Amino acid sequence: MTNDKIVTEVVTHYIAEESSAKQGHFVFSYTITINNVSDETLQLISRHWVITDADNQIQEVRGRGVVGKQPVLAPKESYTYSSGTMIETAVGFMAGSYRMRNDDGDEFDAEVPTFRLAVPGVLH
Repeated sequence: MTNDKIVTEVVTHYIAEESSAKQGHFVFSYTITINNVSDETLQLISRHWVITDADNQIQEVRGRGVVGKQPVLAPKESYTYSSGTMIETAVGFMAGSYRMRNDDGDEFDAEVPTFRLAVPGVLH
């Protein structure tokens, strides 16, 4: 996703050893790189995720920062972190946003585009 200040990149992985199709839980990790493409320093204040599985079950997650941190990104700087989620189907989607603040105290939402969570080989 690109806006005029933040670009995000997402890589997902299915974690088979922590998942169980019989029990209906599929575990995924995701690594996100947040790139500050602006000329101002920005701080990530909070996150908001909407996680939807193939049965249209929705989990909504809100919280301060990411993985316990509220990183400050200087102009042209990036921050990468990894986290995870569990859904009840072999395929699902995540989308969300980061609440960002600049040095002047102005805040905005940086949207993270929808990305897919899928067990390898499930989709063609």
